[in-house]
Amino acid sequence: MAVYAIGDLQGCYDSLRRLLDHISFDPSHDCLWLVGDLVNRGPASAAVLRLIRDLGEAAIAVLGNHDLHLLAVAHHQGHQRHKDTFDDVLRAPDREMLLEWLSHRPLLHHDPQLRMTMVHAGLPPQWDLFQARAYAIELQEILRGPERREFFRHMYGNHPDYWSKHLSGWERLRFISNCFTRLRFCTKDGRLNLEYKGPPGTQPYSYIPWFLAPNRRTAGENIIFGHWSALGYHHQAGVYALDSGCVWGGRLTALRLDGLPHPYYVPCPSNASVIARKKIRNE
Repeated sequence: MAVYAIGDLQGCYDSLRRLLDHISFDPSHDCLWLVGDLVNRGPASAAVLRLIRDLGEAAIAVLGNHDLHLLAVAHHQGHQRHKDTFDDVLRAPDREMLLEWLSHRPLLHHDPQLRMTMVHAGLPPQWDLFQARAYAIELQEILRGPERREFFRHMYGNHPDYWSKHLSGWERLRFISNCFTRLRFCTKDGRLNLEYKGPPGTQPYSYIPWFLAPNRRTAGENIIFGHWSALGYHHQAGVYALDSGCVWGGRLTALRLDGLPHPYYVPCPSNASVIARKKIRNE
């Protein structure tokens, strides 16, 4: 059995199919890990969701920030933005089934045999793996239960930006959500910067990539993540970044996880025309 992790899809259905062909993926005995952001900005979010859902146990996907944004908009608790391209999901005849399936995806996946952990964005340096798994479950229970609509109403925002065990209520859940789905940079002691999206080396003074924070309690763990197209495919000290900017005309990356990790790529056409048409339609 081969196990592959694939970077951010963001509605790039055709690129996904080409990559699956490239790696000769066979769902009867292979497994896919998806780092989240299955939807948005690309042309075929609904088709991506159906493909991954229909793979059943052969696919494991974690939630990303674009996935949560779609769910919030679907629950009338988020505002659809001019760059959003997930109308095909919202207008689909199987809309409710797709959204319910998506809302039941985890925020973190850990495989003790492979010794690999997958999240969409990152983990703050204050959390160890045990804590991260517990906080993921805490938020997952909200996303799958009757309070999810209320959570989406409070989800957006950059504060609190520092972890404390005393955080409670929606502020606590917002911090957990932001770490799993939006984190790129933080200070050495773990204060988040959720606004800057550029590559390492261009960030504001005092901020560093989350995985370079000294005394990071998940140091020594193998962590797979996406979310950071400006970083691209990156491997350093047990972390593997897989968002290589497919939706922006970059590449779609697959990383084979069983055995010695090995990357595979397919080039992706730019979806700028799709985004431009969406912007014009909403102005």
